Amino acid sequence: MTLQNFMNEAISPWMREEGPDSDIVLSSRIRLARNFADYSYPILANQKDLQSISQFFQDEYEHKSFQDYLNFEFIPISSLKPVEKRVLVEKHLISPHLVEHDNSAATLISKNEQVSVMINEEDHIRVQLYFPGFQLNKALEKAFEFDDWLEEKIDYAFDEKHGYLTTCPTNVGTGMRASVMMHLPALAWSQQINRMIPSINQLGLVVRGIYGEGSEAIGNIFQISNQITLGKSEGDIVEDLQSVVQQLIEHERNARNRIMEQSSTKLENRIYRSYGVLEYSRILESKEAAKCLSNVRLGIDLGIIEKVPRNILSELMVLTQPGFLQQYAKKNLTASERDVFRASLVRERLQLEK
Repeated sequence: MTLQNFMNEAISPWMREEGPDSDIVLSSRIRLARNFADYSYPILANQKDLQSISQFFQDEYEHKSFQDYLNFEFIPISSLKPVEKRVLVEKHLISPHLVEHDNSAATLISKNEQVSVMINEEDHIRVQLYFPGFQLNKALEKAFEFDDWLEEKIDYAFDEKHGYLTTCPTNVGTGMRASVMMHLPALAWSQQINRMIPSINQLGLVVRGIYGEGSEAIGNIFQISNQITLGKSEGDIVEDLQSVVQQLIEHERNARNRIMEQSSTKLENRIYRSYGVLEYSRILESKEAAKCLSNVRLGIDLGIIEKVPRNILSELMVLTQPGFLQQYAKKNLTASERDVFRASLVRERLQLEK
């Protein structure tokens, strides 16, 4: 697997699979924050130490495999062009924060893109492991196994009383963030989600946009994750999150049914108008594209639109982002040029399914 493979495919191989409740839960993720016991944390460490950590990962794990996660590719962030960095962020393989640490930062990415390891981000190590649909327990199980594999060669910063030690106090303890990405158009349309978010926050969870902290919920996609890591076990954190997500799934399904029963004509009009915009527009802005894709995906999930695979919408959600557009165009594009190219790309992709 090479960097070019990661650049060329808008949808990661693991995303092509269906998972439980995948009409609403797009993905489940476990992220583990870890640090080396014998090095200062990235915020205080000198460049020599950070380079040593980066070199360690290249020497020990490049082109290695663990279970189904094959042929890890080691990629120094400093070797990437700006558009390549943006593409990896858009695919959720690295964080925007990692991009800011050019000199010493790197990533390891498995061939199927299901596992990525961010090196020298806020912590020395941040492991991300994804599963399609609602599969938090399975993601946690595999994350534990992968973490044990790393720990065979790494002495983690760990305290018997406080647990895993991290740069940010909010990650101390398990060092774990469990999250799910959810498509909640019916709750968003009815504005119920706005009333639910404060209640969710009171339970020690947080609702964010598609790219995590500080991002907005583009295309009615919301990320739900835990805030508390200290004083709870990993299993307890996942159980609490699962309970809330299960309720959100139920509320979203009920909201979809109510809209179908009470406003079916308006719903169909909204969905088909969005499909028309995607199919015929010559200029398509990013937010409009995300909104239309959300509407069409709902139409597919409800059986209103047939013969359009759900995966196409997941693919286009990434493909229409600024980084991918420029990657496909093989040149830098102005905002106006991106809007034109985005419309062309969406039309072309939808035509392939006819």
